[in-house]
Amino acid sequence: MKIDEICNLLSAEIHSEVYYPDFEIIRAFASDLMSDVLTLSTDHLLLITGLNNIQTIRTAEMSDIEHVLIVRGKKPTLKMIELANELEIVVMSTRYSMFKSSGILYTDGLEAVF
Repeated sequence: MKIDEICNLLSAEIHSEVYYPDFEIIRAFASDLMSDVLTLSTDHLLLITGLNNIQTIRTAEMSDIEHVLIVRGKKPTLKMIELANELEIVVMSTRYSMFKSSGILYTDGLEAVF
């Protein structure tokens, strides 16, 4: 699933300057526990989280995750966006809950990690 499709399905906004229009997202993982995210070893992954702080971007970096979706209407901070741009991580946000976002993406064909 392309980023444009994800943004359209979730009415999501891209906040970072980095953008990969042809990058194919295959799986998604939803969690607010970054310790759970650190256990993943999956390529082409979208991290869905409500954790809206710099640790989210740091965790994505350590886990080689290039796409982060922040849910529940939260917006990334300026420091998050700056770091994401530096690390070439795409940061998006949606007003939908984590449950609804995950459900919409799963129904439209995005696979789960587990």
